[in-house]
Amino acid sequence: MPEISVEQFQKLSQQIYQKLGLHFDDKKFYFLKTRVAKRMAALGLVDPKDYLFMVSYADPDGLEMQALANLVTTNETYMFREYDQLQAFANHCLPEVLSAKQARGERSLRIWSAGCSSGEEPYTLAMILQEVFPQAQSWDCEIVASDIDQNMLRKVDAARYGARSVNEVPEQYREKYLTEDGGEYVVRRRTAGLVRTMHLNLSDRMAMRTMRGFDFIFCRNVLIYFDDLSRKAVVDHFYNALKPGGFIFLGHSESVGRVTTAFTLKRFESHLVYVKE
Repeated sequence: MPEISVEQFQKLSQQIYQKLGLHFDDKKFYFLKTRVAKRMAALGLVDPKDYLFMVSYADPDGLEMQALANLVTTNETYMFREYDQLQAFANHCLPEVLSAKQARGERSLRIWSAGCSSGEEPYTLAMILQEVFPQAQSWDCEIVASDIDQNMLRKVDAARYGARSVNEVPEQYREKYLTEDGGEYVVRRRTAGLVRTMHLNLSDRMAMRTMRGFDFIFCRNVLIYFDDLSRKAVVDHFYNALKPGGFIFLGHSESVGRVTTAFTLKRFESHLVYVKE
């Protein structure tokens, strides 16, 4: 494994922060070192200085930084993760938004799964949407699944998952929305058709400004990779991306309230959710 100095680690961390918005402190030294070693081996590089020069000055299209991003982001997920949040979405938030839309004569719904990883979350949302709102197929409904990792987006497009990914899927949902094929589970075409993938860096300000008109945003267990400044910038973009009356869901260890006071905290029974009023 190449010997990366502390100074090189700090310079590389700064490059990753500037281009990806991801924050790696000193505790992540070994983690980042092993990922860089994989990229250096793939490129046939021996000296860490050459790799640092490449990502700093010889990567005009960002292809190498993208390859590194694919290695340093964690993609641990499964369908119906953090079930209590999904209950709040299915039992309260979604019916409230749909009811308001029907009263206004609207027939469109947009959901954004930001940092979707391999796609278990957006397909979970698609199943819930079809279950709660069977008329979804006759509406203009779209679930945008975005991620910085292009390898993960290819998995979303394949819509094929192992047993571990579907272990928490309720049996009636599994029979209705998935088909078994050679020990794997494939999302049925009608459900998969609701999901559209998008390659997106949440720290890309220009790209984030184009994200508008969403009724729900799910960004769970993603902001933990950002520092306070980057986190606030991303959440501010989320606020602008949501329609009035739209909801945002973060992971259990994350809190919108600690980042911004723009959202209103709303209670549904035992569930606390954030809404843009």
